[in-house]
Amino acid sequence: MGHSWALCELTHMIPGMFERTAAEFERGRGQGLHTGAQLYISQAGAPVANLAFGESRPGVPMTPDHIILWFSAAKPFTAVAIGQLWESGRLDLDDPVARFIPEFAARGKEFITIRHLLTHTAGFRWVEWSTNWDEMIAKIAAAPLEPRWIAGTSAGYHPTTSWFILGEIIRRLDSRHRPFEQYMADEILRPAGMSDVFFAMTPQEFSDDEPRIAPMSVTNHQKLNTPAFDTAAGAAVCSPGGSARGPARQLGRFYEILLNHGAPLISPQTTEALVSRHRTGLHDLTFKHVIDWGLGFILNSAQYGEAVPYGFGPAASSRAFGHGGNQSSIAYADPESKIVVVLIFNGMPGEPAHQDRMRRMLTAVEEDLGRKSETRNQNGESTPNDQSPK
Repeated sequence: MGHSWALCELTHMIPGMFERTAAEFERGRGQGLHTGAQLYISQAGAPVANLAFGESRPGVPMTPDHIILWFSAAKPFTAVAIGQLWESGRLDLDDPVARFIPEFAARGKEFITIRHLLTHTAGFRWVEWSTNWDEMIAKIAAAPLEPRWIAGTSAGYHPTTSWFILGEIIRRLDSRHRPFEQYMADEILRPAGMSDVFFAMTPQEFSDDEPRIAPMSVTNHQKLNTPAFDTAAGAAVCSPGGSARGPARQLGRFYEILLNHGAPLISPQTTEALVSRHRTGLHDLTFKHVIDWGLGFILNSAQYGEAVPYGFGPAASSRAFGHGGNQSSIAYADPESKIVVVLIFNGMPGEPAHQDRMRRMLTAVEEDLGRKSETRNQNGESTPNDQSPK
């Protein structure tokens, strides 16, 4: 029989539990895809597992307390901040961005709305990167709409650009005009009890927490190559779509709150609006696959095939929502089972290797927990398919 959902926190492996997960992790480590990982699972707000595998850096065991980059897995935090402003009446989802950032209207972007930003249908995916916030906003505002792009109809994941614009809207609507990372700390992270999460780290914060930082490495050439993400200078740069870092369990806490376990950040009605299907059946020009989106959230798109990138595993229901991080992580909540899963690797092996690794690892997690996979048709209708380990 499969293991049941034991409602207790596991900071170390218990014999007989997560054997497939541990074996799959070791398989990837043997291939040079990563050296360490964190796994957090809860059900109905109660921790099921808070695990760490392998090493955070050579000779240093990974622990559940290590701070690791989330990359785009943190994009939904920005979406929730926009939801707070929507609830307070300071913006509407169909407001043109230029209402708040007049200079953004340049070069065909005057009709782009906040909804377009949140559904990755805006059409300005790429600009030259700058570590200076104001310079980045100016470059994006001056950028042209992509050729033949129809806002709201054309679709393509925007890794950073639209999220800087969402962050700038938040900053300009804030009566105190706080930097984005300070607004997030004050209005999202602290109220949620997420004291170990940072969108940007001050030099003092980096110095204090450096022993707990698990570096993210590029591993796509079978060797570890650590970029500047985890230096004091790199950690000081704020990107609303990709700079947050913290332990996996604190990312899990965010999703638990969205499932109504804890003091709410937004109302249940606003949460439902954010995780409903606003973009359906559109081919994503960035991911080269059909993916459905809510407002800032990836929605379970398994009905479009097993190869859908940044999916949530075979047991997730059609209502599951979440987000992945660049070649390294996934976090999702499933309202049907009340389950939250966060899985973060410290190695970036390239997209094909990562997608295969994540599918294997999530399948192993679900088998270890005795869950059932779902078979879906093109309408998203599902029937359980028992894959519990025998």
